Amino acid sequence: MSVTYKQIRSDEEIGLLIEHGNTILNELGYTEHSRKHAAKVAETAGKILKELGYAKHKVELGRIAGYMHDIGNCVNRHDHPHSGAMLAYQILKERKMPLGDAMTVMTAIGHHDEGTGAAVDEVSAALILADKTDVRRNRVQNPVPANFDIHDRVNYAALSSSLAIDKEKRVIRMEIELDDSMCTVMDYFEIFLQRMIMCRRAAERLGCKFKLVANGSKLC
Repeated sequence: MSVTYKQIRSDEEIGLLIEHGNTILNELGYTEHSRKHAAKVAETAGKILKELGYAKHKVELGRIAGYMHDIGNCVNRHDHPHSGAMLAYQILKERKMPLGDAMTVMTAIGHHDEGTGAAVDEVSAALILADKTDVRRNRVQNPVPANFDIHDRVNYAALSSSLAIDKEKRVIRMEIELDDSMCTVMDYFEIFLQRMIMCRRAAERLGCKFKLVANGSKLC
């Protein structure tokens, strides 16, 4: 592989695209989509593929797709998976990534959003699971709790969240602890139902079942 995750993570242009996109989302009142989120998604996507026994090459593609998945936000939040996919393909070609690998990354990025996406291969499935399970308090960028929308409330209420992969039982399990004085489990499902359905289908694409446990209760 001619382009590595380490190179992508230290690439100045990619870093600027991510941070510019996050600046725009901050102005629009969205949760954090900075390099911190990018790195978290990259590491989780790689972990999923690695722990399920996929080859090192595919693990690396999962990390690269994870890190670059939100660069389209620098264009516009609307349709950002598709603009981001095209940006990523051009950037990776310029970095001399083999075309087949660049296409795999492009496809994963183009399919990571629940509005239009689907798990069409292992890399896209790992990216979907990694992205949709990154729920945490410090993703809230709104400094005024009284002005929180439901997305802010759910993320701020997330006291902890984790993703565990059981290769033998073929189970991918998300566990989340919510401060129910700020957000009930029903609030969580109100905005995340489509995301959790997408996670279930992504897990199935990897030959696994997706399980969600919230505040100790098994929900799916």
